[in-house]
Amino acid sequence: MVADRSPLADLGGFDEIIDVRSPAEFAEDHIPGAINCPVLDDAQRAEVGTLYKQVSPFEARKIGAALVSENIGRHLREHFLGKARDWKPLIYCWRGGNRSGSMTTIFRAIGWNASQLEGGYKTWRRHVVGQLEHLPQSFAFQVICGATGSGKTRILQALAARGEQVLDLETLASHKGSVLGVLPGQPQPGQKWFETLLLLELERFDPARPVFVEAESRKIGRLHVPDALIERIRDGECLSIDATLAARVAFLLNDYDYFPRMPALLSERLMVLKNLISRKTMERWHEMIAAGEWPSLVRALLEEHYDPLYYRSQNHNFTGHSSAGIFPTADLSTAGIADIAARIAHSRTAQIA
Repeated sequence: MVADRSPLADLGGFDEIIDVRSPAEFAEDHIPGAINCPVLDDAQRAEVGTLYKQVSPFEARKIGAALVSENIGRHLREHFLGKARDWKPLIYCWRGGNRSGSMTTIFRAIGWNASQLEGGYKTWRRHVVGQLEHLPQSFAFQVICGATGSGKTRILQALAARGEQVLDLETLASHKGSVLGVLPGQPQPGQKWFETLLLLELERFDPARPVFVEAESRKIGRLHVPDALIERIRDGECLSIDATLAARVAFLLNDYDYFPRMPALLSERLMVLKNLISRKTMERWHEMIAAGEWPSLVRALLEEHYDPLYYRSQNHNFTGHSSAGIFPTADLSTAGIADIAARIAHSRTAQIA
């Protein structure tokens, strides 16, 4: 029985999407909403690949067929026996080859209207890359700027709570953006999955309305913001948060409240700056950590590193920064951030009127 094939455009016409690649492949990236039912696990895939290269394709296919048959049988027993006759799954592997073809053929022999994704995961990946090259041009970005500690991500979240369209890059990247932005216990996604998440966000936006986003560098931790997106953001209209130094220090002490409990992690992260900071300055910062002088340390980090870096970079990277609307504040508490979001939303409404 020849397995039926379906194009990516038919993705929404199925009851379930099944990714039969190995768990490691699935973890790197997958079609959103897909479940992982590997026909070869990571170790088995490596075993078959080794046989293929070192012994012969024939020997690899024999062992591979046995393993695939066993695994499909297990998935049938554990996941699919309760499915009705009219259940319609879409099945894919790396490039629409033998792994997804085997499960599709067996499912169709049972009587289910199963389809194999034409071109497999590679088709999906090409779609993501292509969309991220063109889709950002559809949107007008309102870029929230401000020195480190201005509460930009929190302001974005407050704008989202007001019903505005928000692209929260740092939340998608599981990282706060700077060298101190590592989130304990929250590893960053892989680059490909990050890009899939970006596409999902962009696809839900209405091009007729602005999209609020934070001023970011090309890298957020170890992840790269796609070129077409970062360039479009940097051409956006800037809205600058002018928060007092005292307000920013207070905000950062609250927002990074885990560092006093993890001083070794903070010391480790600061060492990334060793080629940018004098030895004397670095030693003084470490002395403050050892003494638990947190407000003084935060103020020193802002005045001696982050603020000079910010003012050097913004006019260079964001074309609208020199004409940005200014939103002054001395309050970055939850209430203060809500007030800034309200002022930003009101200013946009006034411009439209």
